[in-house]
Amino acid sequence: MGTAASPAVEPVVGEPAAVADLETERALLVADVHAGVEVGLRYERGVELDSRADARRERLVGLLAETDADRLVVLGDLAHRIGAPDGDEREELETLVRAVTDRVPMTLVEGNHDAGVAEAFADDLDVIDPAGGLLGAESADGRGGTVGVVHGHTWPDPALLDADVVCMGHEHPQVRLEDAVGGSRVERAWLRGPVDPTAFVGDPGPDAAAVEDPPELVIFPAFNERSGGTWVNVEGQSFLAPFLPDTLPAGDAYLLDGTRLGDYRRV
Repeated sequence: MGTAASPAVEPVVGEPAAVADLETERALLVADVHAGVEVGLRYERGVELDSRADARRERLVGLLAETDADRLVVLGDLAHRIGAPDGDEREELETLVRAVTDRVPMTLVEGNHDAGVAEAFADDLDVIDPAGGLLGAESADGRGGTVGVVHGHTWPDPALLDADVVCMGHEHPQVRLEDAVGGSRVERAWLRGPVDPTAFVGDPGPDAAAVEDPPELVIFPAFNERSGGTWVNVEGQSFLAPFLPDTLPAGDAYLLDGTRLGDYRRV
C-alpha cells in the first residue's frame, strides 16, 4: 500500500459518473450502461418501451466533453443482453462505441453481460479481465497512487488491495426514501467506504489480513436508469456481488446531487 494521498475519484454532480486523474490522462468512469436494455426487456418480460439509445449516447458523449476526459472507462455491463449482440442491440452498441472512440479511447472492464461485446468489439476497446485491474494515477500533490477497477460479479484479483481507491459497478445501488406523509421514492446512489480486506477476495490468506491501509471502495450507480438495482437500505435486500455487504462494513450513501445520507444500511 503506498504512502501517497489517495488519488481523487470525484463524482460528477447530478450524474452517475465520476472522473479520475490518471498518470497521463483524465478518465471519465461510468458503470452499467446496459445498452440495448429496451431490446432486452422486450425479450425477457414482453415490455415495450421507446428506445432511449440516442439520449444515452448523447449524454455520455456530453459528459466526455464536459469533464474534458481523455478516456472513457466502463466498469462493466456496457451491454444489457448476455451473449453476442445482434439486431437492434448491436446497432446501438456500434453507434455508441463509434461515437466514443471517435473522440477518446475506451476501456471496458468485462462484466457478466459483456463476454459477447468484448469479443465483438475487441478491435475498438481495451478490455480488462472480469477480476479487475489497476490504473496508474497521480494525486493532486503530484505523488503516485492507483485506481482499481472491477465490475463486481466475481471475486476480485487480490492485487486490487494495493490500490488507493477501487471503483466497481454491478450492484446498481439505490435507496428508498420516505417523506413525512408516507410517500416514497427510489433514487440511485453512490456507496463509499473503506474495504475490509479479508472479505474482499475469495481466498484472502495472510496477505489480506496484513493490509494496514485498505483502499476506499466506490460503488457506482448504474448509468442506465432503466436497469433496476439493489435497494441497499431495505431490510432483507440481498446484494449481487459475492463480497458484499461484508467488504463494506462502514460505508456511506450519497445521492447523485452529492447529498450525504450517512450509513447506507440506516438511511
